[in-house]
Amino acid sequence: MKKFILAGLALAMFLLLAVPLAAWMALQASVPQIEGRAALPGLGAEVRIERDSLGVATLHANSAADAARALGFLHAQENFLGMDLARRTAAGELAELLGPMALPRDRENRPHRLRARSVVALDDLNEIERSELRAYVEGANAGLAALRARPWPYLILRSRPEPWREEDSLLVGLAMFFELQDAQNRRELRLLQLRAHLPDALVDLLASPGSELDAPLFGKPWPALSPEALAAALRGQAADAALQLPDEEAASLESPSPGSNNFAVAGNLTADGRALVADDMHLGLRAPGFWYRVRLIYPDPRGVDGRVDASGVSLPGVPAIVVGSNGHVAWGFTNSYGDWHDWVAIDWIDAETGRYHTPEGMAEVELHRETLAVRGGESEILEVRQTRWGPILARSPDGQDLALLWTAHRRGAIDLGMGALLHAADIDQALDIAQRSGTPVQNFVGGDASGRIGWTLMGRLPQRLGDCDPLQPLRPLHGCDWAPDWLDPSLAPILVDPPHGRLWTANSRVVDDAGLALIGDGGYDLGARQRQIRDALFARERFSEADLLALQLEDRAVFMQGWWERLRSVLERPDRAPELAALEAATRERPDRASVDSVSYRAARGFRALLIDALQAQLYAPVREALDDEFAAPRTPQFESVLQAYLQLSEETLPEGWPLPEDLQASAAAGLAEDWQRQGSDFSQRNWGERNTSVVCHPLADALPEPLRAQLCMPGGPLPGDNHVPRVQGPRFGASQRMVVAPGREAEGIFHMPGGQSGHPLSPFWGAGHGDWAAGRPSAFLPGPARHVLVLQP
Repeated sequence: MKKFILAGLALAMFLLLAVPLAAWMALQASVPQIEGRAALPGLGAEVRIERDSLGVATLHANSAADAARALGFLHAQENFLGMDLARRTAAGELAELLGPMALPRDRENRPHRLRARSVVALDDLNEIERSELRAYVEGANAGLAALRARPWPYLILRSRPEPWREEDSLLVGLAMFFELQDAQNRRELRLLQLRAHLPDALVDLLASPGSELDAPLFGKPWPALSPEALAAALRGQAADAALQLPDEEAASLESPSPGSNNFAVAGNLTADGRALVADDMHLGLRAPGFWYRVRLIYPDPRGVDGRVDASGVSLPGVPAIVVGSNGHVAWGFTNSYGDWHDWVAIDWIDAETGRYHTPEGMAEVELHRETLAVRGGESEILEVRQTRWGPILARSPDGQDLALLWTAHRRGAIDLGMGALLHAADIDQALDIAQRSGTPVQNFVGGDASGRIGWTLMGRLPQRLGDCDPLQPLRPLHGCDWAPDWLDPSLAPILVDPPHGRLWTANSRVVDDAGLALIGDGGYDLGARQRQIRDALFARERFSEADLLALQLEDRAVFMQGWWERLRSVLERPDRAPELAALEAATRERPDRASVDSVSYRAARGFRALLIDALQAQLYAPVREALDDEFAAPRTPQFESVLQAYLQLSEETLPEGWPLPEDLQASAAAGLAEDWQRQGSDFSQRNWGERNTSVVCHPLADALPEPLRAQLCMPGGPLPGDNHVPRVQGPRFGASQRMVVAPGREAEGIFHMPGGQSGHPLSPFWGAGHGDWAAGRPSAFLPGPARHVLVLQP
C-alpha cells in the first residue's frame, strides 16, 4: 500500500510540475523571432529588420513589395490576435473565435455584410496596390507559420488562427468605421424617439451641432442658447415630479468619444522654417498598443528622389503607415464627426413579398441568410433584408421600416489609397491624396518641409440630394436621397496656408454653415478642448517640438473651473445643509488642473455630471414613460448649452412644474457629498487620481484569474487629464499615440505609444515605452540604435 501511495504522490508531483512546464514551453515557442535569419518566400532580395530598445522596427528593403511582405511578417508575429479581432469585428465573425459571449456583437455587425463588400472592393485596387497587398498577405501567413507554436492567445482560446486573406486587410480598415462611427446610427434613431414625445423646439436644441465654446477653422462659434429660448421650448411639457440623482460612479465618468487632437504650425512660427505637426489619436487603450511603430526604407521610383524613407505607425493587418512623416510631409488625423449615415424610410408596395417603391419604380428586397458560427455552441442563422440603400435595421416611432444608408457600405469607402502618402512631396500632393482615399472620414492635418500647412477631410464624402431635415429619415420618393456617386473631391472643404500659420482640430465642429450643409453633424464633441488648443496656439509666436508636446499634455482645467465656482456658490451659502460641511472643507482649493491630487477637480466634475443626469431625467421623463426599458438617451455632446441656459432661469421665467435651478444644484451637491461619504469619511482622499487610474490590458486579460491577469496588464496608476482638456485621459481610454514632428527634422521629433510594440508577454518589447507615455517623458520619433537584427531571406 505504501508503494502505491508513494507512486501516486510521485505522479501527482510530476503532473503538478509537467503541466506548468508544458504551458511555459508552448508560450515560449510562440515568441516572435527578433534576431538571426529567417526564410520569407517570395522576397526579391534580403530584408534587414533592425529593432531598437523599444522594439521599433526599421525595415531596409529592396522594393515596396518586399517591404510590404516583411511588414506582414512582423505584424503577424507580433500581434496576430489584434489583426484577427479587427477583421472579425468588421465581418461579424467574433463568436467563431470567442464563443457565445460575442454573439450580440456579431448580430449587430453581420447585417452590414462587410466581408462580401471587401471582396468586391479588391477589384477596385490598382495593379500595384493589389500586388503589394498580395505580398503583405503572403508575408503575414509566412510570419504566422514561422512561429514554433501558434500564437499564445489561441492556446487559451483552444483554437487555431485562420490564414490571412486579401479581403481581411480591407476588413481591418472597415473595422475603423465601427471604431469611429455609430454603425447602428443609434443617435439619429434615439433623436427620432425624442421627437415623437417631446416638443420639436426642444429636440432641436438638444441636437445642436455646436455651442458658444466652439473654435472652428471656418466661421464663428455657435450662438449661445438663451434662457428665454429654452424656457419657450419647455413650456407645455410636464417635468418629472421625482428628482432622482445617480451616484458619482454612474454619472461622473462620461463616455469618451473616439477622436483625437491634431494641430500644426507653419514654418514662419518655427526656428528652422519647417512646419510642425502634432497628432494624438484617442481610442480605447490596450496591450499591445493599437498601432505598430515602423520605419520603412526602400528604393521606389514613385518616391521623392526615387526612394521612400517614412516613419510612423502602421495598423496591424494593413500594409501602410497610417500617421507619420516621409521626410517631406508629416500628417495626422482626428475623427471628423460629420454625418456619414442616414435612415431611409421604406415605402412598401407589399412588405410580405418584399416589394418597395424607388424613384425609378418597383424593387425587391434581397434576402441574405448569414450563418453566425459559434465556438462551442450551435450556429445561428441571421436573415438580412437588403434594400438598394442598405439593410433594414430599425423601425421608426411611427412603425415605418428604416434602411441604413452608410458610407461604409458603398463601393470606394475603403481602399489602400492612403499608402500614396509615402510618396507625397509637399502639402498639396498630400491633401489631394487624402481627399481621394477610401477611409472613415477624418480631419487631415499636414505640414511639409517648406513650412506650409493644410487641412482637409480625408475620405470620400456622400452627395446628399434635396433640401431635407438631416435628423429625419430620408424619403427618396420626395427627392431626399444620396447620389450614386461620391462628392467630387474638388468640392470638399480645404484650408491651406492660413494667414496666422496655425491649424487645430479636436472632434468639434470645424466648418461654417456652408460646410455644415455639406458634411452634416454626426455628434460633434463639445468645443471646450478644441478651444483650449486653439487659444494655446495663439498665446505664443514661436514653437518647438517640446512646446507642442506640452500642449498635448496640457491638463489645465479651463472648462471645469466655472463648474467649481458654481459648486462653491452652493457650498458657501449661509443656509448650507450640515451634511455639506466636509465637502466644503475639501474643495476650497481652485482646481487649476485635472491633476491626480486634485479633490476640487473631481468634485466639480462630479457635480456637473450629476446635474446633467438630473436635468436629462426631467427632460426625458415622457419618453421613458412611453418606451420604458426600450429607451436609451441619445448622445448629446452640446448638452452643456442646455444646462447653462437652464441654470440661468429664475422662478419667474421657469415654466410651471420644473425644479428651480438652485434646488437642482443643492440636490447635486448633496448627492455628491452622500456618495463620497459612502466611500469613506476622509474627503481629502477623494482626489481625481482615485477615479482616473489607468487600466491598460491585453484583450484576454479579463478571461484569466489573478495573478495571471496582472501579467497581461500594464502597471496601473493615477493619470492626469480628462475629456475636456487637451490631455484626454480615462482609465481605459486616451491617446493611443502622441507624435510631434517636423518633416525633414524627424531626428528631433517626439513619439509616445502606450501598451508596447509586442503582443507577447515574454517579448522584451512587451509594454516597452508605456512608462514614457504615462509620464509624458519625451521619447524619440525615429527608432534608436539597433539592438536586435533579423534578416529575412528569399
